Amino acid sequence: MNMAEPPTPQTLRGELKLNEPMARHVSWRAGGVAARTYAPADLDDLAVFLRTLSPTEGLYFCGLGSNLLVRDGGLNATVVFTHWALRHLRLLSTGTGESEIKIYAGAGVAAPKIARYAALHGAAGAEFLAGIPGTLGGALAMNAGCYGGETWDLVDSVTAIDRAGQLHERARGEYRIGYRTVVAPAQEWFVAARLRMASGDGEKSRIKIKELLSRRIASQPLQQPNAGSVFRNPPGDFAARLIEACGLKGARIGGAEISSKHANFIVNVAGAKAADIEALIELAQNSVREKFGVALEREVRIVGERA
Repeated sequence: MNMAEPPTPQTLRGELKLNEPMARHVSWRAGGVAARTYAPADLDDLAVFLRTLSPTEGLYFCGLGSNLLVRDGGLNATVVFTHWALRHLRLLSTGTGESEIKIYAGAGVAAPKIARYAALHGAAGAEFLAGIPGTLGGALAMNAGCYGGETWDLVDSVTAIDRAGQLHERARGEYRIGYRTVVAPAQEWFVAARLRMASGDGEKSRIKIKELLSRRIASQPLQQPNAGSVFRNPPGDFAARLIEACGLKGARIGGAEISSKHANFIVNVAGAKAADIEALIELAQNSVREKFGVALEREVRIVGERA
């Protein structure tokens, strides 16, 4: 195709769907439909697709949907799925004296897969990624972290794409990074990153990953649909402790429940609606504010219209 020509749907190679139920694509297994979704065939196809969109079209990128809730009234926008195409994962190089290892990972690669790949190649420091239930793209967007590690601790540079389908290579220093916060220099979406890690002992990394996964299984309600931690931890405290101190463990609204295993998790126990989950989020926030004067901030993103 001549890239100077306006792209048309006939030139696209990915999968376009209308009125797609987002409950199929978010880890809460709840919520409304998206007006349009697109699963690109590859990065070039994604660029072509973005050029077909109106500048005013609402646009969201979604990996495994582990920190996303679409309200029951649906989302009048386009959702791009990254985890079916942007899954390249490869070793780039080792540093001087093999003191560091660089890995290229697409935004659609699951974070635990990166942890295992890094360990396989003798890289240390990425083990915590095994505890993040989403893709690299989502982890980059929110600086996801656990067990003492944060995604952007590993980032050397990223590749982002804008609404015009143009790619931008950006250094870490171009972003403002904080706790569960990333401020980008422009409206762009992550499509890949180059990660830098110290050279280490692969066997020790694999043992650490197993230990972290055991801790996760023991402390989190992984058998029920959930979106991971709902709230950021406030400075010097833990959201789970505050919610539990309000007596909210096991509290239910409709088919949703504040987990009796971990109070910073909300689980779908019986065909919950997005409204049930959002009501529990608001209950926890209001209760903690009234009892402790602390404003809990969400980690999860809520989009769309109420039913």
